Amino acid sequence: MREVFGIAAGCGISYFSDNIQNLMKTPDQPSSIDRRKVLKYGAGFGLALAWPNSKVIGANEDIRVGIIGVNGRGKSHMDAFAKMNGVRVTALCDCDPAVLDARVNKMADQQKITVQGFADMREMFDGGEIDAMSTATPNHWHTLAGFWAIQAGKDAYVEKPISHNVWEGRQLVKLARKNGKICQGGTQSRSMGSIQAAVKFVQDGKLGKIKYVKGMCYKPRTSIGKGGGGEIPEGVDYNLWCGPANQESPLGRRRFHYDWHWFYEYGNGDMGNQGIHQMDVARWYLGEDKIAPRSMSIGGRLGYDDDGETPNTQIVYHDYDAAPLIFETRGLPSEKKYQEDNWGKNMNQPDEFPGESGISVVVVCEGGCVYTNAGGKVKMKDAEGNEMEAPKAFDTEDIFTNFISAVKSRKVEEQYADCEETHISSALCHTGLISHRLGSQMTNDEILESIKDDATLTDRYQSMSDHLGKNGVKVDEKKVVLGPMVKFNPETEWAEGNGELDEPANILARREYRKPFVVPEVL
Repeated sequence: MREVFGIAAGCGISYFSDNIQNLMKTPDQPSSIDRRKVLKYGAGFGLALAWPNSKVIGANEDIRVGIIGVNGRGKSHMDAFAKMNGVRVTALCDCDPAVLDARVNKMADQQKITVQGFADMREMFDGGEIDAMSTATPNHWHTLAGFWAIQAGKDAYVEKPISHNVWEGRQLVKLARKNGKICQGGTQSRSMGSIQAAVKFVQDGKLGKIKYVKGMCYKPRTSIGKGGGGEIPEGVDYNLWCGPANQESPLGRRRFHYDWHWFYEYGNGDMGNQGIHQMDVARWYLGEDKIAPRSMSIGGRLGYDDDGETPNTQIVYHDYDAAPLIFETRGLPSEKKYQEDNWGKNMNQPDEFPGESGISVVVVCEGGCVYTNAGGKVKMKDAEGNEMEAPKAFDTEDIFTNFISAVKSRKVEEQYADCEETHISSALCHTGLISHRLGSQMTNDEILESIKDDATLTDRYQSMSDHLGKNGVKVDEKKVVLGPMVKFNPETEWAEGNGELDEPANILARREYRKPFVVPEVL
């Protein structure tokens, strides 16, 4: 697939121009803070919380871990590290005092050791008794948290996506290499032995040449409501929560927590939330170690009208030279009637493997196809559709244990999900969204005319179009956004060769940071 879409360099400018000035504005200045502070209240909380028979970790072989962002995914980080021999969670950080209080008490009680609590991660890096940092903050904080940890001499585990934009992810990789630090990404599918074995099976050519790989995030996403105006939870340091992002007031969403995923200022939609795992596995199967030279998007936020910005239905086409990587996001159920009844149990399933989960990857090869879901299940079929026995799973560590193993060995190559791997897959989510944000709403016929020279993309779009129709979306009207095929230089990771689209594309590939929460360039 090359320049067959009839989408000239100017396509999407009118759609994008209304927002370009907002993207180029100087960020708001942070609210004044007299000093970087440790959250202190109650009986010594914030300095240390000790329990009977507790011990202070330090002058021994134990690796001390500090975890940032402990309201959601961070709880999994806490449980994983606290259970490991030779590892102790000695510090927690969260800008919500109620959350932090509960988590510090839990960790101190569980481990019977001193646990420190911090509101500001900078204070944890400066004074916390830690050797490594693990972060599960909202996406807009991921890279900067990793950056500050490495600058403070710590190793870093950074949740997926490892970045909020293309540029900053590469800076984190460069800093980790420059400082000789272990930096692991949270794309934990790489630690699953069943998937490792399946990837090797395909890459060894056992099913012939890959025709295309399809990643899917068919995950239920209901409306987040209309009208915004949600409240910031009492006690939350909103300045710290926003960090590199603008301080929005009033809130453009009703629910403060989690719904930030569907706003570009903080999140990356479901493709950069759940979908990054499947994007990573899809790229892994292909064996590609750079971003795609050409990427485009078709989709939108469709089927309901709410405050969210990011697509809930989307196809992203990464046009690698050897074989395309197609990524599909579907947040609506299989039919409109299920929006009122059992939405989550009536999602689409892979065409090639009916009855299986749509949060998965399908590799279509000349000699058959492979199915891999988010839990590590692997199924295979030959070219005639007959089921084949999947290869035996490899023996592996879980992703958190693998991180600690690499921290001990100091061998970057021992990591399952080194930061560069997670960066490239995260960047594929970002480049897909860049195309979407530069696109224009078109009718079904206009989209089909633009992509008619690519049979695979046409087939996948028609499947998406049918899906939307069953959910009451009138695709014959200008509803769906067709993004341009954006050319990227895989070496520099900048948009190049797109004429007047290069500038707006590259603005979207790097954000304006709100001081002092700035990711610096690593030379």
